[in-house]
Amino acid sequence: MALSLPAIMKTTAARLSALYLLLFALCAVLLVFYMTSLSARMLTAQTQETINDEVLGLAQAYQRGGLPVLVRVVEARSRQPGANLYLIADANGQILTGNVQSLEPGVIETEGWTTEPFSYQRFGEGELDRLRGGDQTAPSSGAGSAQAEGEKGHNAIALVLRLPNQMIMLVGRDLGEPERFRAVIRRSLMLALGMMGLGGLLIWFFVGRAALKRIDSVSDASRRIMGGDLGGRLPVTGAGDEFDRLSENLNTMLARIAMLNEGLKQVSDNIAHDLKTPLTRLRNRAEATLAGKHKTTDYRQALESTIAESDQLIKTFNAILMISRLEAGYSSETTSPVDLAATVSDVVELYEPVAEEAGVALEATVPEAITINGNRELIGQALSNIVDNAIKYSTDATESPKVRVTLERAGGEVKLAVADNGHGIPDDTDRARATERFVRLEKSRSQPGSGLGLSLAKAIMTFHNGRLDLLPANPGLSVVMSFPARETH
Repeated sequence: MALSLPAIMKTTAARLSALYLLLFALCAVLLVFYMTSLSARMLTAQTQETINDEVLGLAQAYQRGGLPVLVRVVEARSRQPGANLYLIADANGQILTGNVQSLEPGVIETEGWTTEPFSYQRFGEGELDRLRGGDQTAPSSGAGSAQAEGEKGHNAIALVLRLPNQMIMLVGRDLGEPERFRAVIRRSLMLALGMMGLGGLLIWFFVGRAALKRIDSVSDASRRIMGGDLGGRLPVTGAGDEFDRLSENLNTMLARIAMLNEGLKQVSDNIAHDLKTPLTRLRNRAEATLAGKHKTTDYRQALESTIAESDQLIKTFNAILMISRLEAGYSSETTSPVDLAATVSDVVELYEPVAEEAGVALEATVPEAITINGNRELIGQALSNIVDNAIKYSTDATESPKVRVTLERAGGEVKLAVADNGHGIPDDTDRARATERFVRLEKSRSQPGSGLGLSLAKAIMTFHNGRLDLLPANPGLSVVMSFPARETH
């Protein structure tokens, strides 16, 4: 949609462009005046130095031979190509010799440097102009007369001296070349100013408008997202500029928000559906106990069973909350250097009696020390859940039940794997579902549990910027915890 000029000037890009253009224009104008003034001063100083040298030479000629020698030298120099201005006049201002035909009135009346540039005509130029204009009027040779063609004359500066015999000598230099030079500089700088302004307008038109369009596209996408389309994302052009980086960060934030909303929905669904059954069972047991006449021991047994199941529900709630906090990244758990080898040894030692009671051989291959940055309690809890599952689901192995825990470095990662030789999870889809909350596969429904062990382990690995992989062990299942080797959480 086209924007009017007032609307365009309300945008930051247009205001910045206008301010930069104004700044550049001001600097360019100041540069024009400074450069022209500087060049004029330099050329004037050079001209005065040249005139002083000429006067010094003429003074030496006058000292050698007086007025006749001075006149001959002036006549000789005035005939040279590109000669300076030379004039010798009597005490009344009447021109006697030199290459100046007429002067602006009052020039030779004051001795010393002329205060301002004056106009003049060289000898013969007035006659040529009259011939071209058809004017046959005789020229005036008086230096003090007003110059009829002053507007057509040249400008010059000069040094006026009075000789001992009261005659007047003028030595000057035409300012045509300095003025042409100054005009060239002024035109060049003005051209540069014009090109700068045009360039600023073009930059604003192409770059500024493109930036405005990208901002409008981001605003449109934001409005759609605020309207409820949480799957929408801000546009990324692939240019790698600030807008792309901003869009990528905001898209990452939106993806995180969508994941958190999905986690919240899952928690609500889990509480509404998966916890409904144990709560209903708990209520029915209490109702059945109250409905009949029982002994005191029966009531006590019912209460103990209710307390045990309530404790299990509390553990389930705690596990759900822990998973949600870890996935959201808002856990209060702190991190520090953790020796994974020591953690593995502690967990294996803890579960050796459990494995021995279940008839499962529990082995561990652990190096001397592998340290990462993490939370020892969370890692221990995840590993305990995985080892506990491996012991439970390896009891139906066709061979001797065995669980093996290994710890090793693999490239830029540290891999902690727990493998069993039970029935495993042959289907890829089932392995992907096994880490979801309250998911219990068909073969595992005969075992006790809530279906949160692998979900909690996955959330703990997310908290550590790692990942949890379920791989076939042929036979059995291998659960691999992959930690970044040098990651600081």
